[in-house]
Amino acid sequence: MTDLQTAKTNLAGHSICLCKDGKCLYGEKRGIAPIMDFIADGVDLNGYSVADKVVGKAAAMLLIKCGVKSVYAEVLSGHGKRILERYGVAVDHATLTESIINRAGTDMCPMEKAVLDTDNLDEAFAILKEKTQKA
Repeated sequence: MTDLQTAKTNLAGHSICLCKDGKCLYGEKRGIAPIMDFIADGVDLNGYSVADKVVGKAAAMLLIKCGVKSVYAEVLSGHGKRILERYGVAVDHATLTESIINRAGTDMCPMEKAVLDTDNLDEAFAILKEKTQKA
């Protein structure tokens, strides 16, 4: 079984599952919070495969910055798919949507919206870090 298959199999009951060489890491928080936590804690995610419930451009850019090699999303935005492909990250999904919608269902996800106009990973990280610290 590949790391990505292992991550997909172990996603149930979690918001995100990252696997590499049989080792799995899990996140339970919503949105980009688990990825931001891994980064803040200095967890080396280089070479991991990721299964996530929802991946928009914000999550995709953070995962790329962390050096993941493949991503599966139950729901993937077109913005997220394009940036993953641009950076050479293998990507698969169950549902592809134009963009990720906010929790109220009234607008685009504020995190995806915040990074919509940049493809620079460091700039996106700075934007998202500031945005999550204000929340």
